Amino acid sequence: MPESPPDASVRARLHEIIFESDTFAGKAFDVALLVAILVSVLAVMLDSVSSIHRDYGAALRVTEWAFTIAFTLEFALRMYSVKRPLRYVFSFYGVIDLLAILPSYLSLFYAGAQSLMLVRAFRIVRIFRILKLSHYLGEAQQLVVALRASRAKITVFLLVVTTVASIVGGLMYLIEGESSGFDSIPAGVYWAIVTMTTVGFGDIAPVTAVGRMLASLVMLLGYGIIAIPTGIVTSEIVRANMLGRRVSAQACPSCAAEGHDADALHCKYCGHAL
Repeated sequence: MPESPPDASVRARLHEIIFESDTFAGKAFDVALLVAILVSVLAVMLDSVSSIHRDYGAALRVTEWAFTIAFTLEFALRMYSVKRPLRYVFSFYGVIDLLAILPSYLSLFYAGAQSLMLVRAFRIVRIFRILKLSHYLGEAQQLVVALRASRAKITVFLLVVTTVASIVGGLMYLIEGESSGFDSIPAGVYWAIVTMTTVGFGDIAPVTAVGRMLASLVMLLGYGIIAIPTGIVTSEIVRANMLGRRVSAQACPSCAAEGHDADALHCKYCGHAL
């Protein structure tokens, strides 16, 4: 049998370490990555405190760049270790990994952009794969399925709520007017949204009897509005649980996709053997 080229064997070894956690090296790499993510997020948070920034700002800045360079190298190795790097780049984890390093480079052109590095916290979701908590992976997959199934219903619901808020905002503008703070229809729509969602900032409030009566109806309507999307998503979650399946923690060596069935032999996205 012809031997595989050295490049292929190196790529396979890197994929085993970086994307898998079945071996000691793979698990050690993932645990070290999680620690680095947590420390880098902590450094960004501490740097936002004025007193700490004044005393340790330079050290924290060096720390942030050290992690950024390390994560950039990791991202490059991830792209190299899969046969279809663009598939990985545009996958969920690929986008999160890319967003984790971009803020540091953007901060060279836009001051304060490094605060966006908190997006690195999203990478902690890898802990489910690292610890081989396939049960949680399955639950997460069912939640994604439920949200996708609810998308059309939620879209219609939001359109209806937006229409109601626009109508109520226009009415409050006519009823209350500028003297009560409703100086425009958008201000009225803002008040309607704040009231329907039961947030109730109180920065704008009706003062007339008719306005208060309309506000009371909007407040009562708000309780029903909150319950509807919850019921939609809950019903889809129940349906997804009835069709539940076991999920594997294995990543595809070609496109780095995850979330395959536990008994899958090939990637459901690119067809490569698992």
